[in-house]
Amino acid sequence: MNILTMKNICKDYPMGREMLRVLKNVDLTVSEGEYLAIMGPSGSGKTTLMNLIGCLDVPTSGTYQLDGREISACSDNQLAEIRNKEIGFVFQSFNLLPRTTAVDNVALPLLYAGVPKAERIARAQEVLEMVGLADRKDFYPEQLSGGQCQRVAIARAMAGSPRLLLADEPTGALDSASGAQVMQLFEEIHKKGTTIIMITHDEEIAAHAARQANIRDGVLTGGEAGE
Repeated sequence: MNILTMKNICKDYPMGREMLRVLKNVDLTVSEGEYLAIMGPSGSGKTTLMNLIGCLDVPTSGTYQLDGREISACSDNQLAEIRNKEIGFVFQSFNLLPRTTAVDNVALPLLYAGVPKAERIARAQEVLEMVGLADRKDFYPEQLSGGQCQRVAIARAMAGSPRLLLADEPTGALDSASGAQVMQLFEEIHKKGTTIIMITHDEEIAAHAARQANIRDGVLTGGEAGE
């Protein structure tokens, strides 16, 4: 069963009086529980594609179905709900709130989802334990290493038990040892059934995924199994 299907996706941006086509007729299917890496150099369109997959933006044309739901037909409020309940995000720069403890950073998506405080703190502590940081729950980001900050970010992404985890250059700001720990964590999350799509320019990192696709100049190859 496919968790997402994109057909003939194009994305245009205004460039002066012209329109710049950043994504060109992209076809992408991802099966439930799959681990996919999308590789591409800077300027290839991979971040634009991730934004569309994550419902942070909508395509100019084409169709995108996420779990059988046509995304282009959704309102802004519906897209926000999908992002909160269906998708977890992990970014290169962690995006943690600096004046907020690890446990409260992790609990933040649950706050937006209206989960009662006791329940969201309990869940945040549970996922911090999953990523090996139960003893750092009351630490602030500045008191944590880069690798620990990224593990907090992964815990935050997993707090709502999303069906799809999107990771954008998740090891880009880390040293090799911390990066290896983060990739091991992704493998453990994948084994538990979460679908993972990872955006990277690093072939070594992409090799951790079961399938690799490539994007260059807005054209995606390997987007469908068997290509």
